[in-house]
Amino acid sequence: MKKDDIRRSVKARKTLLSDDDKFSAAEKVFGLLEQTADFLLADRILMYHSLPDELSTHEFIRKWCGRKHFYLPRVNGVNLEILPYDESRLALGSFHIEEPTGNDMSAIDDIEMIVVPAVAYDRSGNRVGRGKGYYDRLLADSRARKVGVAYDFQLVDEIDSEPHDVRVDVVITESNHIIIRKR
Repeated sequence: MKKDDIRRSVKARKTLLSDDDKFSAAEKVFGLLEQTADFLLADRILMYHSLPDELSTHEFIRKWCGRKHFYLPRVNGVNLEILPYDESRLALGSFHIEEPTGNDMSAIDDIEMIVVPAVAYDRSGNRVGRGKGYYDRLLADSRARKVGVAYDFQLVDEIDSEPHDVRVDVVITESNHIIIRKR
């Protein structure tokens, strides 16, 4: 399936979700994530600070921020910078996403797990992002465990991938925990 077709389809499905649906899905997905060995063993985790149409990360970050070191991305030109999460140091940044402020950037090599946002995933770990390539550029340089989280309907049969696309290692939805076998 073509990426633009997937984006349109998923966007339409998201408009049908109630607040209760969104809350319940986030609770299930992050409940599954926090039971994984990858999460339990990781100390330095790059999260995304969710937009209203994404699976919400806010409660999950608040729940674990005293026990894990969370980081958030900040857009800088065509790349993402990584900064420590501090709820008191967030400001509205690019694309109306709350981003960390300050200059205390971290290297991608310091991160043990990356929770990756996407419009959709397939069972091979391919992902459709929003089309700007920010995460592909970031993930290309990372050895961290890459975990995609999504609503069940964001898991599609197949995604047309391109050479620059970076796959995730794991996909977790409300009712799926898929570990991707390396090729």
